Amino acid sequence: MSTDPQTQTQPKPVQHDIPSYLDPNNIGAYEIFLEQVDRVTPYLGNLAYWVETLKRPKRILVVDVPIHLDDGSVAHFEGYRVQHNTSRGPAKGGIRYHQDVNLSEVMALSAWMTIKNAAVNVPYGGGKGGIRIDPRKYSQGELERLTRRFTTEIGLIIGPEKDIPAPDVNTNPQIMAWMMDTYSMNVGRTATGVVTGKPISLGGSLGRSDATGRGVFVTGAEAMKKLGISMEGARIAVQGFGNVGNAAARIFHDHGAKIVAIQDVTGTVYSAAGIDPYKAMQHLADTGKIIGLAGTDELSRDEFWGADCDVLIPAALEKQITEANADQIKAKLIVEGANGPTIPAADDILAGRGVTVVPDVLANAGGVTVSYFEWVQDFSSFFWTEDEINQRLDRIMTEAFLSLWDVKERHGVTLRTAAYIVACTRVLEARALRGLYP
Repeated sequence: MSTDPQTQTQPKPVQHDIPSYLDPNNIGAYEIFLEQVDRVTPYLGNLAYWVETLKRPKRILVVDVPIHLDDGSVAHFEGYRVQHNTSRGPAKGGIRYHQDVNLSEVMALSAWMTIKNAAVNVPYGGGKGGIRIDPRKYSQGELERLTRRFTTEIGLIIGPEKDIPAPDVNTNPQIMAWMMDTYSMNVGRTATGVVTGKPISLGGSLGRSDATGRGVFVTGAEAMKKLGISMEGARIAVQGFGNVGNAAARIFHDHGAKIVAIQDVTGTVYSAAGIDPYKAMQHLADTGKIIGLAGTDELSRDEFWGADCDVLIPAALEKQITEANADQIKAKLIVEGANGPTIPAADDILAGRGVTVVPDVLANAGGVTVSYFEWVQDFSSFFWTEDEINQRLDRIMTEAFLSLWDVKERHGVTLRTAAYIVACTRVLEARALRGLYP
């Protein structure tokens, strides 16, 4: 029997067990990705021959990160870098510092980056990294030493043409500056393209800080047009008020929408009359918490999901929308600013209720799109204006949304499934054309 993936007669893909380094009884976040791949497989045709490629990361590096603390003691931290797939280009994805980081989570995040990059047709594969640490408990000096040691440990597999990290949860342009400097010192030359999300003065790109939130707005606005939801006065609820959530809130607000609820790690506030996100940011900066914002009422964490709104933006962490709260959601549209905020079972509940979900692999792809622009600018040493960057970003995100909407309508599936159909097809076509070496 022929094994050419382009022919009509195919052996069935081999079904493998869960890798030994994951607990089959508690796979973690990666289980969500595996189920998403299983759901899209029937739409892949002959390319399903290669689908097991998607279920296994190409490379996993787990490192020990020892540093001297300010008190003179030595502390050890777990560090990870996962390259999920590089069939379409170098791995690309952020680094997060969080106390709950684990291997399954980083694997899932790297896999979603593979899908995200392919969905918007950026020539990258998927990667992700993280350190298991609560950065709020450590000084700036300790975080610098941590970053430099971690960069040295993973320096074997990163590089401008191999794997390009970027900011993620609890990391920022300063962290990227330390990573870039450390890598540059180790290779003996300034290599600005090794990371993106850098400060502007070190080869960063204009528009990068708001890019993810801007992508959430662009795709959300296009979905609102399709659903007949007017932007003017539209009620928006935002979970997570970090870089993505506050940028999305500001841009929706600036275009006439009304932010009615904000939830972050410190609490939840609500106002039917609307919340000024600029004042919310100032209040958060002044007090360190969102609760107590003038003109708002405090809600419980669970009450947030039942807030009366038209559009819900989960922009915090994964696994936020579950079977327990999906029925409470009143929004007609969910735009996922976070990675993996909706579990598959909740997806089914929402679809059954007629709620449209713009999936993370499309909605929050604005960040990696502008990271791609930054990478290109670093290689050419020619930088674009912020208007040029925003125009290019808006065009790519809009075209990607409309393309996926057409696939959704043609197959009668959700937007998430449509995104996976397009992305998995692109990745597996590249895999099939490249073949296996040796």
